[in-house]
Amino acid sequence: MIDMLTKRKLRVLVVDDTIVYRKAVSDIIAELPGVELVGVAHNGKIALSKITSLQPDLLTLDIEMPEMNGLEVLAELQKKHLGIGAIMLSTLTADGSEMTLRALELGAFDFILKPQSKSLAEGKNEIKRLLHPMIQAFARSKVAFTLLGKRDTIITSRPVLPKIGIGTGITVSQRTQTDLKASPSPGRRGKSEIVTIGISTGGPNALTQMLPHLPGDLGVPVLIVQHMPPIFTKSLAQSLDKKCALTIKEAEDGESLKNNVVYLAPGGKQMRLQAGNDGKNRVIKITNDPPENSCKPSVDYLFRSVGDYYVGRTTAVIMTGMGSDGTKGLEILKQKGSYIIAQSEETCVVYGMPKAPIEAGLVDVIVPLNKIADEIIKSVRLF
Repeated sequence: MIDMLTKRKLRVLVVDDTIVYRKAVSDIIAELPGVELVGVAHNGKIALSKITSLQPDLLTLDIEMPEMNGLEVLAELQKKHLGIGAIMLSTLTADGSEMTLRALELGAFDFILKPQSKSLAEGKNEIKRLLHPMIQAFARSKVAFTLLGKRDTIITSRPVLPKIGIGTGITVSQRTQTDLKASPSPGRRGKSEIVTIGISTGGPNALTQMLPHLPGDLGVPVLIVQHMPPIFTKSLAQSLDKKCALTIKEAEDGESLKNNVVYLAPGGKQMRLQAGNDGKNRVIKITNDPPENSCKPSVDYLFRSVGDYYVGRTTAVIMTGMGSDGTKGLEILKQKGSYIIAQSEETCVVYGMPKAPIEAGLVDVIVPLNKIADEIIKSVRLF
């Protein structure tokens, strides 16, 4: 499964107070090649006591547990610099969403939802479907390189990227990311009148760092797809709104776009643009259309619709995340004169979503996370 393992398997400790989930997750971990189940614990206090002897690289960690919950475990890991990753198991509730966002702030790699109203067999299959690629992503991630790099080596050195087809024809290792710029996309009509962003694993923290650097008078609307389930996107929007000069909200069906507002696609729905009744304004359409790239909301779904209405006047940003959702949408946006920004590999938690469009030559500029806001501002004001 994990083709970057060299000397030993990835060691996982399962922590959950519910015996059904503890057994299901343990069985799944034991079945995965390249992964070793080193133990279980039924609360956070016991988990911390086992860490020294078991030396796990990764915890699967329930959030709500007696004696010491998942948040308290993460805080302790952070405090003691123990160098252990964590994937959270969360519930689809308002409290669960808020606690999960806090867990991500405390350094959790990502989270999965505990299955709802399923048989034991169906629930186990659902957990495996979600957990398997997440563990793969963790093993290849910036987090794993940082946490595990100084220990008994698990992961090989980072692969050298192929040449980037965005005008320079050189590798990332030969020049700084900010130097890798191409000429503006064909069909570009000047400054952008809308910004659209696609993001996934590592996204809540990345957005928390980036969005506050955008001014309250940015002058354009911003549309974001962050891969998240229902309820969680509303909690994320509320959290971001408290930190930003722009208004951040979960998008609603039928609302007209307004400048200086950031619209976050609702979890479990698809979001696209369509023409308003007056034929001039653009409105948000929230649909139950099927997932794309196994994602709902999907970045491709949103990007295509933006390209239809803002030809030559769009800034598209692709950021940290698993998979390649967004690449096909960026192909369309590129053809329609959009300005495309990608987050640099070194600052991605998972270098998945930016990787394919960068290698395909779709990107105009590659910048670290702390420079994305500057590029967005330039594209809507000074391009």
